[in-house]
Amino acid sequence: MRTRTLGRSSVPVTALALGTAPLGNLYTEVPEEQAHESVNAAWDAGIRYFDTAPHYGIGLGERRLGAALRGRPRSAYTVSTKVGRRLEPGDEDGDDLADGFAVPATHRRVWDFSADGVRRTLDASLERLGLDRVDVVYLHDPDDHAEEAFREGYPALEKLRAEGVVGAIGAGMNQAGMLTRFVRDTDVDVVLCAGRYTLLDQRALTGLLPAARERGVSVVVGGAFNSGLLADPKPGATYDYAAAPPELLDRALALKAVADRHGTTVRAAALAFCAAHPAVVSVLVGARSPHEVRDCAAQFTAPVPAGLWQELRDEGLLTAAAPVPTAEPSEGPS
Repeated sequence: MRTRTLGRSSVPVTALALGTAPLGNLYTEVPEEQAHESVNAAWDAGIRYFDTAPHYGIGLGERRLGAALRGRPRSAYTVSTKVGRRLEPGDEDGDDLADGFAVPATHRRVWDFSADGVRRTLDASLERLGLDRVDVVYLHDPDDHAEEAFREGYPALEKLRAEGVVGAIGAGMNQAGMLTRFVRDTDVDVVLCAGRYTLLDQRALTGLLPAARERGVSVVVGGAFNSGLLADPKPGATYDYAAAPPELLDRALALKAVADRHGTTVRAAALAFCAAHPAVVSVLVGARSPHEVRDCAAQFTAPVPAGLWQELRDEGLLTAAAPVPTAEPSEGPS
């Protein structure tokens, strides 16, 4: 699978990446062996970029990813993790489902974008991963902590990069506005934009993506399926981790109908659309089983007929300003 480097760094990422929130028991439990085999399936599909975070299953996503990659040549893959939520031992009984993960509530999350918090959180992540380094570190969801993130968290990451502890730094969020500020006002290599550049939501198109192109900052797109609605549009599907509103469900069903008419799937179209923007270097997908991993890889490399994009525009389902694939790739978007 083709690779690009992040910003002005030398850190390589594959055009398709695996996110590990599902392997951290997002919503429901994933057996240990299934999690391991999901990472193996990603490797077999040519995926070499893996993203994780302490937030995912209170560290379970990191532990499982590290275990599954153990024995692989360290120079052969790229790992990103995140800082901003520091894990502290808790004394609460019960589970973590209030935060979305089917794991025991052994720890509690503490928002901490301080310089000390960044280093402590990264050290703990390395221990869970069983690695001596990660390649990329993102500030994770600093929405309500902008002052501390820009004043302390970002400079701490910049120092880690200067020291050679990490190769690339950035921020990862479910919004485009603050990511645009990171692109314009800091020297990040990459931003991870989740859910805001999809077939259903193109808020990143007018500010973030042009700014990234201008500044030479790479964009990783997450949430290409908007947490499920574009993976399988149907009543009860989720959008941004909640029940999809009726108007968005109708729009997703209309997108699916166009894909069906062109002999492809809405999943293939959704992934191809995200990858087509020139600022985007990688599309990050979450999967909880080897079958889902293989399906994502197959959909990512599947050709999408050019006529689909024109019909979407004709039907008012896609803005003319959004770039679309100019060819039908045999190896997926580069």
